[in-house]
This record gives sequence, C-alpha cells and structure tokens, in this order.
Amino acid sequence: MDPLTRISNAVWQLAFPVGHVHLVALPDDGFALVDTGVPGSAPAVLDALARLGGHPDRLRQIVLTHCHADHMGSAADLVEATGAEVLAGAPDAPYVRGTAAEPAAVLTAAERPLHERVMAGFAAAGVPPLRHVAVDRELHDGDTLDGWPEPVRVLAVPGHTPGGIALHLPASGLLFPGDVIGASPDGDRAVLGPFNVSREQAVASFRRLAALDDVGTVCVPHGGTIRENARAVLAAATPETDWR
Repeated sequence: MDPLTRISNAVWQLAFPVGHVHLVALPDDGFALVDTGVPGSAPAVLDALARLGGHPDRLRQIVLTHCHADHMGSAADLVEATGAEVLAGAPDAPYVRGTAAEPAAVLTAAERPLHERVMAGFAAAGVPPLRHVAVDRELHDGDTLDGWPEPVRVLAVPGHTPGGIALHLPASGLLFPGDVIGASPDGDRAVLGPFNVSREQAVASFRRLAALDDVGTVCVPHGGTIRENARAVLAAATPETDWR
C-alpha cells in the first residue's frame, strides 16, 4: 500500500508506523509539513516531496504540533536539507530547542503497557537519537499561518504536552489536531491520545476541537484519517473514559 495518499486538493498524508506526516502544497509552488516523523524519517519525507514535484528547497515551513520525538524527530535533518523554517507552540519551543527537559507524561494503568511496547519498538527498529532544532517562530492561540492556500487558525491544545497546537482550516474543513485526538484504523472512531502530561487539560482540548464548526476531515497523526461524518465521530467520542 502506498504510504502517500491524497487528503484534499492541497494536502497529502505520508503514513508511518508511528506518527504520520502531512504535506501541504502552498500557492507559491512551495510546501509545508505538519510534523516530521521519528528520527530517521527525513529520506522518506524528501522522497514524498519529490514525488509531488517539490525539490528540497521548496519546503518552506515545518509546523510541529508538539515536542514529542515521533513529531519533531526529523525536523533537524529536514532543516539542514531544505532550509525550511520551524514553527511550534510557544510553551513547547524550549523542548524542541533542547534548552529545557521535556516533561514526562503521567501514565494511566492502561497506558503503561502501550508505552512500553512503543519504546521497545523504537529500540528494535534502531531509531536514531533525537536531534533538537531551532524554532524560528513561536505560535500562540489565535495566530494565523501565512502563505497557505487558505486561512489557517492556530489553536492551543495543551494537555498532551504543555504547548501542543492544532491547525484549523475552516474553508476546507480540515483539522490537524496533533496527538490530542487519535483514531481507529478506519477513522470511524475518535479517542483521546495517550501519554499526556495533564489528562484533564487534554480532555478539555479534545472537547474544544470536537466543538469546532467547519470540520469535515480530521488529519490525525495516529490512526486513520477521519473523513466521514467527522463532527459526529468527534461528538460520539468519550475522551473522559479513554485509557482508564
């Protein structure tokens, strides 16, 4: 199965075993990335970019939804290869830069075995060490992104990490929620993302995103894209009881 699939006229998903990456075509013939995959993913990302007709120097922006290694893991390599600017939520920027220690998640009993399996999988796959990267622009709730095909709203969604962000494109109904929202493989069920620094905040962030108008497609980093009846799928979710 081809890991590169089209989500909309301007958005493609590059699927990875852990942490999907989304590529966005910009009006100036450039591209933006939403997240970068685990360390070592840069060659696959650059190959996907080439398949879409983009040379490395056409990657303009890398938007990190949060500071975890499966999202920022290849940012440093991609910046070196492309010169792209890096954008991240302001509270997470020190963790992306490596100037502060990333806070540990508070794991529930149900999350601990999953976390152990994920860490063991990284070790078995030989995932390279994380490299930190400079943040060129710190994002805050209510900011907008320039140069995209349509207006992009930045929403602060703390809880999974202190500075997690979501991107909402109301005109096309696209939502990039970061790890606040996960989905089943078929995208027919939404769940609270596990491994949160504050479960209470994460649930509130999930509910904030679920209440948005103009959401037709949810581009989750883990699970299948929520394409059908997205608002109903989000409304039916029970994040308060997930991972208990």
